[in-house]
Order: sequence, then structure tokens, then C-alpha cells
Amino acid sequence: MSRVNTYLNFLGTTEEAFAFYASAFNPGYELAVQRFGDMASQPGMPPLGDEDRGKVLHVELPILAGHVLMGTDMLESMGQQVRIGNNTTISLELDSREEASRLYDLLSAEGSDATGMSDMPWGAYWGCCLDRFGIRWMFSFTERPSGEAA
Repeated sequence: MSRVNTYLNFLGTTEEAFAFYASAFNPGYELAVQRFGDMASQPGMPPLGDEDRGKVLHVELPILAGHVLMGTDMLESMGQQVRIGNNTTISLELDSREEASRLYDLLSAEGSDATGMSDMPWGAYWGCCLDRFGIRWMFSFTERPSGEAA
């Protein structure tokens, strides 16, 4: 089943921010933090320094009514900056590649910062764009093993 989440970007304070949000929305929730160092290096990507390897690649926190906050640390060493327009993203987890592509094509039209949709090392068909109104969207489809509920 599709779901919509809010994705937050930070500059090295994701873990601190999510500990704070967990204390407010879901006390006692154990954050499962994935770090950049947990992901295998990809061909063509520069190696990460020790400081970046310890930063948060991905974290999720259920808050209210099935809504999930997700977050990551931006990497200054890669030229990334946190600014209005990339600090908050509407993240769509979709039920098919076709639906992910359809929505990506529609929302990226006349927009900017479009990545295109492609298969990613973590197993998702993924893309991201800034729409023509300055709203950032992330699109993701992950094939589930047959018989596994969404």
C-alpha cells in the first residue's frame, strides 16, 4: 500500500533532531539509524571520510496517524547544503514502478533539480525533483517479495 512521509534534511544534526522528535511523539521508540558507512561504496563515487561515514544516511520515526518522519544528514564534503527548498521533502512510497514514473514525470515537468528515476543500490526505484512551485518530492518503489504485505 502506498504511503506519504515527510523527509527532513539536516547538516550533521539528524540523530539529535530525531532523538528530540522521538521524545515528543513516541517516547521509548528505538531509532534504527543507518549510517553512510553502512552502505557499500559505489563505483564512481568518491570515498567518504571518517566523519561522513558516521553521519545518518536514513532514519524513520512514526509520529501520528501512521505518518512517518524520515531524515538524513547532508554532506558538506560533497558540496551539499541545507536551505529552504531542500530541507523538507514530501516522500511518496508507491505501489509500482509505473506509478512512480508517472508521478515523477508529472511533478518534475517545468521543475528543477530533477534526478531522473533509476534503480538504486539500496534496492529502490527512486528519483527526486523540485516542482515548478519550489516543493521537493521524492518518489520510491521497492519490489516486495511475493506474498509479503505492503
